[in-house]
Amino acid sequence: MDSQNSQTKFADLHLHTFYSDGTYSPQELVIKSAQVGLSAIAVADHDTVKGIAPAIEAGKEYSIEVIPAIELSAESQGIEIHILGYLIDEHNPQLLERLELLRANRIERIYKIIDKLKASGVKLAPESVFALSRGGTLGRLHIARALLETCKVSTLAEAFGRYIGDKGPAYVLGFKFSPQEAIELIKRCHGLPVLAHPYLIKDDTLIAQFISYGLRGLEVYYPEHSQSMTNFYLDLAKKNNLLVTGGSDCHGKAKPGVKVGSIKVPYALVEKLKNA
Repeated sequence: MDSQNSQTKFADLHLHTFYSDGTYSPQELVIKSAQVGLSAIAVADHDTVKGIAPAIEAGKEYSIEVIPAIELSAESQGIEIHILGYLIDEHNPQLLERLELLRANRIERIYKIIDKLKASGVKLAPESVFALSRGGTLGRLHIARALLETCKVSTLAEAFGRYIGDKGPAYVLGFKFSPQEAIELIKRCHGLPVLAHPYLIKDDTLIAQFISYGLRGLEVYYPEHSQSMTNFYLDLAKKNNLLVTGGSDCHGKAKPGVKVGSIKVPYALVEKLKNA
């Protein structure tokens, strides 16, 4: 691809399907990406690679390049950390084995959250949550959607604000996985570990620690990053020779305000990922 071509092409490098906590099928995600003029996307579901193969197949039909990716959930000092892995080998046996452990851990977490909700006077049937996941990765967004569908809250934001947000009475962290383990696992799958939405960790000193573990990039362009945050992380990436990525973090109807392609990055950033 020549340089002029890469300058007129765009990518969204952070998208979710219904195999984690999005609502679009991989095929729907590809179609929507084509409709908004994207050339490349990364399917980066939480702790699962099930959406990659069907998205790649659909991508062939709609001339959309699908980059195999994942968003691994980890925990450090009581803070939830998400590490994106780009260009991974999604068939790696070590990865699949670890993802199976994470799946079991997430199911256990759902039951713990439901118990805490009950203690807060809110009864929620586990089946109503599992039905929304279609056998994919379970997360808090599934709990929020179940609370909304059973009229326990009037908005998803209320579910997080009143009950399951980081400071809510029914919050459960529950990730038995460190950032170092996540980074090392991605590297073992020949992937590039990138810190997702860095503003959320609220402690930029941790980034130096992650770099020492082998972190290769920062998700600089993100819907909730202000211009000053974007500038700060761009500068940090430059100083530490890190790759720069960006994406919408679209979850479909689960986060209706965030559309596919609402964050578009130049295809040149995809080329840099490949060259790395």
